[in-house]
Amino acid sequence: MNKTVNHHFQSVDPILFSVSQIIVVEDPEVRTPGEYFVHLCENIIGQQLSGKVADVLTARFYKLFSNKNVTPRTVLQKSEEELRATGMSWSKTRFIRDLAQKVLDRSVQLDTLAQLSDQEVVGELIKVKGIGPWTAEMFLMFTLGREDVFSYGDLGLKNAMKKLYGFKKDPTIKQMEKIVNKWKPYRTYAARILWKSLEL
Repeated sequence: MNKTVNHHFQSVDPILFSVSQIIVVEDPEVRTPGEYFVHLCENIIGQQLSGKVADVLTARFYKLFSNKNVTPRTVLQKSEEELRATGMSWSKTRFIRDLAQKVLDRSVQLDTLAQLSDQEVVGELIKVKGIGPWTAEMFLMFTLGREDVFSYGDLGLKNAMKKLYGFKKDPTIKQMEKIVNKWKPYRTYAARILWKSLEL
């Protein structure tokens, strides 16, 4: 984690800063537009699943395609039954096919996303069935590499805040905002620290 972010957390939040000193957090990685479709497929597969289960299903998904050639066209060549055989739910198979269709017919234009604001990216992605704010926020963080994104609907982040900040029950959005707003403009780094803190 770069020094500027480190100094910011040190000055605004001693709890987050102390945790950041004992774990390794990578800087957000910016993916190329050619990777956007695959990343969205992975995000859909991973919805409401643990990381380990999501990894297993994603690996099976890739095996359906020769040379891991996952494109909107190759996805639409697979039946719902073939996609379902990976272990993902019927609804997720339909979401992935809907994404593929919308990318192919250009009703969702992935190649323009890097030029859009965070809100505009979310607005574009939620045109796809099954993509809501959480999936769009994961895309902003892990595909576009945006530094100041936080997902209030993420269960892991809620659990980490409960553990670190001593909440007796799940914190409300208002309670979370009071803490999270201090982390701007580096909320993505803070989210990564929180996720990693669950492993401690």
